[in-house]
Amino acid sequence: MSLRGWFRRTGARIGVWAYRRTGGRAMTSRKNPRVLLLTTPGRRSGKQRSTCVGYLESDRGFVVWGSASGARRDPHWFRNLRAAGQTEVQVLDRTFVATVRECVGAERDALWDDLITVRVPGVRRYAAKAGRTIPVAILRPITKPHDRAASD
Repeated sequence: MSLRGWFRRTGARIGVWAYRRTGGRAMTSRKNPRVLLLTTPGRRSGKQRSTCVGYLESDRGFVVWGSASGARRDPHWFRNLRAAGQTEVQVLDRTFVATVRECVGAERDALWDDLITVRVPGVRRYAAKAGRTIPVAILRPITKPHDRAASD
């Protein structure tokens, strides 16, 4: 693994630890997007993987997108979501299980153009750098949100 890869992976682990430790308060501000924590099985290993991702709320659910800071490929966490079909979500100190529905075509384009790029204009730069269509998914809770501290 390269030194850059090591720093990226270590930083991601620290982010997950900080999110869990502070109930998301260390990762979230009043600015958009807010950050949630996903825990999804790896598509090849089946091992539970956690990652912090930006999200926006809509009337359809929690909207997430896989820009990977402009990488040429979709991020691993998005590929894991796509394969799993559901995920555990932590928003601040509340956790729930959610279904995952990847948006395609006109629905994806509408969310991208009318919600994501309006509320998070910096993602346009990542899309241009990536040279690919940034995937978008909607997470819809299927279990009642509960306080994480009560379940630990």
